[in-house]
Amino acid sequence: MEKVIDQKAFMDVIRERRSVRHYDPTAKISRDEIKEMLKEATLAPSSSNLQPWRFLIIDEQPLKEKLLPIAFNQKQVVEAAAIIAVLADYEGYKQAGNIYKKAVEAGYMTEEVKATLIDNINKRYENRDRAIIKEIALVDGGLVSMQLMLVAKARGYDTVPMGGYNSEKFKEAFQIPDQYETVMLIAVGKAAEPGHPTTRLDVEEITFWNEMPSK
Repeated sequence: MEKVIDQKAFMDVIRERRSVRHYDPTAKISRDEIKEMLKEATLAPSSSNLQPWRFLIIDEQPLKEKLLPIAFNQKQVVEAAAIIAVLADYEGYKQAGNIYKKAVEAGYMTEEVKATLIDNINKRYENRDRAIIKEIALVDGGLVSMQLMLVAKARGYDTVPMGGYNSEKFKEAFQIPDQYETVMLIAVGKAAEPGHPTTRLDVEEITFWNEMPSK
């Protein structure tokens, strides 16, 4: 029997999500729950299912204080329960064997299919331009980031995606190897003040059917 999704609850999560910048500093989230949220978030799709996303969780107050000036003194950095740094792994394709091994064990593919996929991926990625791998990984990182924010909202937490930080200083301060690219920071916690409502362009303004307008 096909499982019925509660559409109203799902739409409530989408409509009620806000970018929250003021957090209750006394509200904490356990590491176990953060891991559960990440497990749910990583159900997001990725190119060839390579899942190149990696996460650095910053939940210790001295380290949040260290991050504060790097993130241009945005107060959510020190007030939120945690800051999740979403990273993209340039060498994520090397996990193909592990990923597809699990798929074989789950009965999702045969050994023959697994071998073919791994061979194709290695040929495609081993000598691929780093800029192209970055483009793919940033798209995948955006997908998992959005899913993480929706997962957090469904659990009663608030978030804000952050691109306002010095990525080079962040990598240096937190000893991020060159193997990884920063995607964004996500503050997660309990709102002290609600995020302000925003407006959106009408669908008619941004949607075109079968061909783009000339102007």
